[in-house]
Amino acid sequence: MTDPTLPPEDLNQLVDRMTLEEQVSLLSGQDFWSVNPIERLGVGTLRVTDGPNGARGAGNGGSIMEGIPAACFPCGIALGATWDVDLIGEIGAALAQEVKTKAAHALLAPTVNIHRSVTNGRNFECFSEDPELTAALAVSYIKGLQNEGVAATIKHFVGNESEVERTTMNSQISERALREVYLRPFEDAVKIAGTWGVMTSYNRLNGPFASENDWLLEGVLRGDWGYDGLVMSDWYGSHSTAATVNAGLDLEMPGPTRDRGKKLIMAVESGEVSRETIRSRVLNILTFMKRTGALNDDGTAAEASDNNPAHQALIRRAGAAGTVLLKNENQLLPLHPSIKKIAVIGPNAKTARIMGGGSAMLNAHYAVSPHEAIVDKFGEDGIVYAKGCDNHRFEPLWTGDLEAEFFDNQKLAGEPVHKERLSEAEVLWAPPIADGKVNPRRFSVRLTGTFTPEQTDTYRFGVNTVGYTKLFVDGELVVDAHTDWKKGRTFFEEGCDPVIGTLSLEAGKAYTITIEFISNEASTLVYAAFRVGIAARMKDKDIVDAALAANESDVALVFVGRSGEWDTEGSDLESIRLPGRQDELITAVATANPRTIIVLQTGGPVEMPWDTDVRAILQAWYPGQEAGNAIADVLFGDVEPQGRLPQTFPMHWEENPTWSKDPAVYPGKDGTVRYDEGVFVGYRHYLEHDLKPLFPFGHGLGYTEFTLSEMVVTPKADGASVSIVLTNVGLRKGSTVIQLYVRDIEASVNRPKRELKAFRKVTLAPDEKQQITFDLGARDFAFFDETEGLWRVEAGAFQIDIGFSVTDIHQTGTVSMPGLTIPV
Repeated sequence: MTDPTLPPEDLNQLVDRMTLEEQVSLLSGQDFWSVNPIERLGVGTLRVTDGPNGARGAGNGGSIMEGIPAACFPCGIALGATWDVDLIGEIGAALAQEVKTKAAHALLAPTVNIHRSVTNGRNFECFSEDPELTAALAVSYIKGLQNEGVAATIKHFVGNESEVERTTMNSQISERALREVYLRPFEDAVKIAGTWGVMTSYNRLNGPFASENDWLLEGVLRGDWGYDGLVMSDWYGSHSTAATVNAGLDLEMPGPTRDRGKKLIMAVESGEVSRETIRSRVLNILTFMKRTGALNDDGTAAEASDNNPAHQALIRRAGAAGTVLLKNENQLLPLHPSIKKIAVIGPNAKTARIMGGGSAMLNAHYAVSPHEAIVDKFGEDGIVYAKGCDNHRFEPLWTGDLEAEFFDNQKLAGEPVHKERLSEAEVLWAPPIADGKVNPRRFSVRLTGTFTPEQTDTYRFGVNTVGYTKLFVDGELVVDAHTDWKKGRTFFEEGCDPVIGTLSLEAGKAYTITIEFISNEASTLVYAAFRVGIAARMKDKDIVDAALAANESDVALVFVGRSGEWDTEGSDLESIRLPGRQDELITAVATANPRTIIVLQTGGPVEMPWDTDVRAILQAWYPGQEAGNAIADVLFGDVEPQGRLPQTFPMHWEENPTWSKDPAVYPGKDGTVRYDEGVFVGYRHYLEHDLKPLFPFGHGLGYTEFTLSEMVVTPKADGASVSIVLTNVGLRKGSTVIQLYVRDIEASVNRPKRELKAFRKVTLAPDEKQQITFDLGARDFAFFDETEGLWRVEAGAFQIDIGFSVTDIHQTGTVSMPGLTIPV
């Protein structure tokens, strides 16, 4: 694990020249994104930036919701759907270049938590429900980054598979489930990719917080795996002084410090923390800084916006590579050249859904909607558009010229100490706020602007806020999100649920809107935020109009799904039904035109009560700033829909492994969530309980056909070699994913009926064939023996299945394995 380019004596000498105060200063951030430099010794400034689908940079005006424009890549589940390790490596390298344009040294990525529940709000950010697929893609992502000198910070370590009370929840997980499922991506990130950074999760793990969990950090990470990199907290995820330092947490983020600084110096002086422990933590940070070039960085480099054409092309290619063709009756796709008129319908048609919500959000260079891309390919004359319905969680964001006046008190009293202008009514302020002129815990803001409605109607005003907010229209109080304010599921669980007010407005009249905001001192995470949306509701007639548009067209394309308002950090979904009236819209359109194609954009599965009514279904996820172009490329057949499902789509939410009548299993009860399903997560659960999913793990169709033949299994001393022949028997060039699953036929413990152990994405021309070989090692046949604390292969026969999904198996073989034990 040691990097040979880093002479250890250099850093040892450097740390020995530091005073205790200087050493301690390196163990916490100086602000939201950087670590304190030590000018006396020439120690530079370490800067990090959020990922994983881009490099956002530090933002402007204290708001992490704004920032200099950056490239927006496909989200994690879209990358997981590519099953393409080479492509993920390319993306990692491109992201490293993006990080450098933001004058940063580390990307807070990749996110590799497992899709335990279909309702986890952050599934969009993670690769898969399967640990081996996740691990393989994480390794490639990390190598791509770090080969360019930018550190990966793999997260969240570990057990953060839900956003419900995530900062305090105790994830109760057996060691077997941890080792076989939830720790697997992190293990390969350390042992194979050599990740330079690891971020601890917010939650507790079997009792202690992850950030102070000695078993996890010193025992597993540094002990079992030999990790020599940096361990940092998630933002405000440190909860103690001596406990975190002693357990192995090197860096508390963000700054200014809450738990370290003077508190840590006192802990050293009192003997709670040894000087040798401090020295070890500082060496980890200095090593990280040297690896990334931060050690000699004077911190003067400015952030830049580089709209790189090569990255644009890569994002477009990756978006198509992750698009999954779930259904295609009578080969309705790709769209035939004979088509003369297309109905483009749905709430996601003219709005580019390019990313999920939360810390993964960024200010993209641009965003291409499906409607724009289809017009570009097909021409505007042949397209008829109808929105049909809405699918927003919050009222559409109020945009315009807003003046904000800041007061260094919580009473909007006196003269404002700072003024600034906003272009939209959504802000997340992180310290320093108002150029540091206000106390971030105790301040207030008055915002004013105007709203001119396009039609006379009853309008809804929605407010959600971290803080106490009132909204006035021409002096009349319309929304009171102050008097009865309480925490809900917005703004990372720090904000209230939307508070709605209604008012009748006249078309063309300019109304003055005033927002009065007062900070909330009691917030767990030190920031303030608010969001205001305004809209009139759509009517029954809008669905009727969409059906009429479909009826007069050759084919109907219906763009539905969710958005980053639903698929977001800090809030789990309450169901997997499409929000709003989208199911009703699809049924109406499909009734009007049997040649209906559904294009889904979600961060995970949805229930489809209409799946038998439509001819084709395409899952496009959140594919980044080239969203519309990538989708149109697939629809018109310029490229293949190359994606395969990285997560099972169940028939119903109740069939998911985490659904239970006991809330302690999910979403948690009395501060604990129990992972009672153990290793039977994802497709393993559906196989174990003989549940037929709507679409199985690994499923995906293309525009050509493949066969598998001539499977040969050759035993080895500690595993097996498996070869198979893949042939493209279709009429066009295309790709597929060969998936290899293993089953212990004679297991003495309860093991899954199939476990993914190898896969390969292959592209072939018509009539081309290729022999593919997989090498399986002993660990591919092992389970984790909790009693002995090691990996165990039981002697006996193992079944090896190869196919195109976990249920679409084409070739089967067996191999006998001797009894083996493997240390952790």
